[in-house]
Amino acid sequence: MADTDDQRSGLGSGVPTGAPEPDPAPDAAPLLRLSGITKTFPGVVANRDVSIELHAGEILGLLGENGAGKSTLMNIVTGLVRPDAGAIELNGQQVHLRNTQDARQLGIGMVHQHFMLVPTMTVAENVALGMQARRPPMSDVPRIADELRDVSARYGLLVDPYATVDSLSVGARQRAEILRLLHHRAKVLIFDEPTSVLTPQEWVHLSEVFRDLAAEGRGIIFITHKLDELLGIADRCTVMRDGEVVGTIPAAGADRQTLATMMVGREVVFRVERPPVKAGDVALEVRGVSLETQDRRLLTDISFDVHEGEILGIVGVDGNGQSELVQVLTGLVSADDGEIVFHGDERRVVTPRAFIDLGGAVIPEDRHGRGVATELDLRDNLMMADFATSEYSYHGVLRAAVINSRCDRLISQYDIRAPGWHIRVDQLSGGNQQKTVLAREMDRQPSVLIAAQPTRGLDVGAVEFVYQQINEHKRNGGATLLISTELEEAFTLADRIGVMFRGQLLRILDADEATVSEVGLLMAGEETAA
Repeated sequence: MADTDDQRSGLGSGVPTGAPEPDPAPDAAPLLRLSGITKTFPGVVANRDVSIELHAGEILGLLGENGAGKSTLMNIVTGLVRPDAGAIELNGQQVHLRNTQDARQLGIGMVHQHFMLVPTMTVAENVALGMQARRPPMSDVPRIADELRDVSARYGLLVDPYATVDSLSVGARQRAEILRLLHHRAKVLIFDEPTSVLTPQEWVHLSEVFRDLAAEGRGIIFITHKLDELLGIADRCTVMRDGEVVGTIPAAGADRQTLATMMVGREVVFRVERPPVKAGDVALEVRGVSLETQDRRLLTDISFDVHEGEILGIVGVDGNGQSELVQVLTGLVSADDGEIVFHGDERRVVTPRAFIDLGGAVIPEDRHGRGVATELDLRDNLMMADFATSEYSYHGVLRAAVINSRCDRLISQYDIRAPGWHIRVDQLSGGNQQKTVLAREMDRQPSVLIAAQPTRGLDVGAVEFVYQQINEHKRNGGATLLISTELEEAFTLADRIGVMFRGQLLRILDADEATVSEVGLLMAGEETAA
């Protein structure tokens, strides 16, 4: 007797039913079809008459600039947002998604860029939370754990189902998210920027998992800004711009330049050449910085220096101490040990005000949490570090004309696409929010720039602009500490590359001599990488 679908998938009877099965016939309807999807928010048309097809066994790349409408479209597909017009079909049958539970029961699942698991619960408990059951879901945890082990072994997604999520590495958390979708029998799997937290070796494994899932008849939508990775795995690529579909082309006949031009409407420069600047004096020196909490050590004896006219890149998988290092350097957290030296001014403790007065500027990794105040307008965000200076205020009275003139200049100079400085920042796309941070920090002409994940979540056009600004700072003799999870970014910008792992700086390499493989192994903790 033929195996059942449950037996082939390694799933038990507790898995929700109702997921549509792909028809193997060559003329079968698409697994997922979106027809004429339109969604309008106050003052913004997020999606305009969008039509997309995803076939069983296909990996479809979804591309577009920040603000192109990709997130809204996927929120509609997963039941988070209801469209104003249009239709959604699964295997040729129209469906109406009232919420995420409807989408999940129909076999639609998504792994978000920012993971959605509850960190204090185990992997199995997180899976149980998403299940419909007549009895309390936590009573099913032992059975779910056994099923997760089976699915985990089948796809090589090795995760301990009884491990709490906050104890897992970032790569393991992503594997846990995928396991949750597979346990829920997802047939349409959506991945939003899935490689932003992975080492190159982890991406190789994930791409193999994608191919295995597609070979079983599942459909995968892969949202990414990394065009090389996309072209290495996608069957077709759909490009969106300004809320509309520009076109869909076979990946086999596409290249990075073609896709980038479709995304932004102009030619994009991918490989920004490192300007040949002779390094000057040491601008920032870090000596033996350590930081610990009550239960673990976050930074261990971190030491390095950054020279004028140099970019030092520090790479590593998220969660290995990079965030804590930035917080110590900018004065948000005091180190337990060590010294920080700006231009010979040695400090045991740095405060945020002292960091600015010493010539520091920072592009924080979390632009929403630390970079911009989303509820304030663009002018307030551009001026928040300078309102109190004599140039812009007199005895507590703001010089409105001078302030407005500066904001107009920054909006133009940094190509912030906004109708004016009066607009609230939460109405700007992610790329324009990042340009706002760049304009505010770089216009002060800092001597030391700390750029933490400066292009995270940005499209190729915005990335190109950020690279140009960082290189211009270098040409002007500024020192830059680049913190990034992106190896391509580090190799593009940095003169030297350091690797962090579990709060330690393992090694600093010359960027012209290092290899991607070598740095990737160091990111995974292989200190003996050659």
